[in-house]
Amino acid sequence: MSRLVKKRSKKVGAPPGTLIHIGTLKPGDTKIELIEYDDGHLEKRQLPSLEACPLPKPGPAVTWINVDGVSQVEVLQHFGSCFGIHPLVLEDILATDQRPKAEDYDSYLYVVLKMLTLDEKTGEIRAEQLSVILGEHYLLSFQEGLEGDVFGPVRARLKNEKSRLRVTGPDYLLHALLDVIVDNYFLVLEKLAERIEGIEDELIENPTTATVQGIYRLKREMLFLHKVVWPLREVVGSLQRRDSQLIQDATVIYLRDLYDHTIQVVDTLETLRDMLSGMLDIYLSSVSNRLNEVMKVLTIIATIFMPLTFLAGLYGMNFKHMPELEWRYGYLALLVVMAAIAVAMLAYFRRKRWL
Repeated sequence: MSRLVKKRSKKVGAPPGTLIHIGTLKPGDTKIELIEYDDGHLEKRQLPSLEACPLPKPGPAVTWINVDGVSQVEVLQHFGSCFGIHPLVLEDILATDQRPKAEDYDSYLYVVLKMLTLDEKTGEIRAEQLSVILGEHYLLSFQEGLEGDVFGPVRARLKNEKSRLRVTGPDYLLHALLDVIVDNYFLVLEKLAERIEGIEDELIENPTTATVQGIYRLKREMLFLHKVVWPLREVVGSLQRRDSQLIQDATVIYLRDLYDHTIQVVDTLETLRDMLSGMLDIYLSSVSNRLNEVMKVLTIIATIFMPLTFLAGLYGMNFKHMPELEWRYGYLALLVVMAAIAVAMLAYFRRKRWL
């Protein structure tokens, strides 16, 4: 899980539009993938250099450029000059702690959100910022730089000549990317639900300090997911209201469906958060009940031994003239009396349902 708050100290005092990378990933090589398609052809290649501007071809073809890695500022500057991207947008792309949002710049639409994946080895949630710029015949996507993404199903659909993606514009491609990201949110929440159910079983059977540690780790992850998911509802809502002229009427209905999926994700997240909050209360109540049970047992034991200790102390005094000291059966009689007192008190406690 990445930091909830990333360091911005190196941007303090810098003027707006200053291009400084903010993120936890170390600078590395940037991979640029270009896909051009229409209903008749599909071309996919890697761009080896930034010497030429990869501008979209004239005509109905759609150009999708996926940039994997935003730590190299010169790459962002190159795309900014090629496509006329505002410096404030480039600044937001480089700052990988952005809140999900959608902004309309007339000639293009800027959307930023988080792409969530699960590490198969550790089971931890990996969050990667995705910035998307939607133009008239092109779509630019900028990934933070983590290995892999969730766009495999979209690339597979593009290979199918009968796919709707091949006959629609870049606005539908934007919907496809957002849709696969939101669908992956469900997978992440399913894994979290399984972990929550496991901790819930521990709470019922044998809660330990490791259990409460697991609860607090999940609460931290839920806090991060809340920060990621809740603003996304506003983003998809603004897109499906067609505030931008770049969104076609035929795509709006699909964005409405995506908005419904986003609401389901938010509802599921809130349900899991409520379950976690209730589980913490259950843990505290369980610990308190266990302590009460221990105290009850110790209190009963102490109460039973109080009269027995009195009798033992009474006959343990070193007075010369005491009754029953010279009695032949005095020791045995005292043991019988002490045992009778203990049994009588146990029977009384059971009758009162204190045992």
